[in-house]
Amino acid sequence: MSSVLIFYLSYLLSLALGLACVVCVCVWNSQWRCGFAWDGSALEFNWHPVLMVTGLVVLYGFGAVVYRIPLTWGQNKLPWKLLHAALMLLSLILAIVGLCAVFDFHNAFKGPNLYSLHSWIGIAAVALFAMQWVVGFAGFLLPCSPPTLRKLLKPVHVWLGGSILLLTVAACISGINEKLFFVLKANISGAQAYSSLPPEAVLANVLGALIVAFGLVVLKILLNSEWQRPDSRPENMTYAPLLQEENE
Repeated sequence: MSSVLIFYLSYLLSLALGLACVVCVCVWNSQWRCGFAWDGSALEFNWHPVLMVTGLVVLYGFGAVVYRIPLTWGQNKLPWKLLHAALMLLSLILAIVGLCAVFDFHNAFKGPNLYSLHSWIGIAAVALFAMQWVVGFAGFLLPCSPPTLRKLLKPVHVWLGGSILLLTVAACISGINEKLFFVLKANISGAQAYSSLPPEAVLANVLGALIVAFGLVVLKILLNSEWQRPDSRPENMTYAPLLQEENE
């Protein structure tokens, strides 16, 4: 089986897994957690997992593999560079709104913020992501960016991009588990405990497994050297970051 065919199978798998993640997190919070609102209640908190999974994991993963699509090779890189930046910016915006939802919920009930390992990993991932986007925009898109700076930034940008994906997956897994321990407790009203694995727990566990699978497939695509965009630009060509053609 050719390398290109394996890529497209992996890419289609990532699309299917990403869509499944979004569907699962939306169903979980709409059907079992009673839906959404923006009023400081638990319904506002429900936006947090939906926006984090959709933006910080799925959309981030899709944006990361844009350059790997073979149909883009040999073409003007500018549209794909702008698409990459736009997808990442949208991902960052969704993540920030997701953080606002959880902070607003905690503050409305005078609850503590940033006390759990989940919150530490999540806030670190968003902070690194914001820094990554700003530095990437300045280094790879601004016309004033010198070639030496871009060459210095590229390996760091690639490594940090994969590291952020790992952090977001870890944050989501720990967050799902933390939420289930909070809400699935046996009580006199007949609610089932997490340990009895009620349907809500099954769905949330499946969501966690899908997130892990999505992250692994995206990392496989990013780490496979055969699927990296070939460098068709001569070494002595002047680098023009923005509004000019560049292949790499």
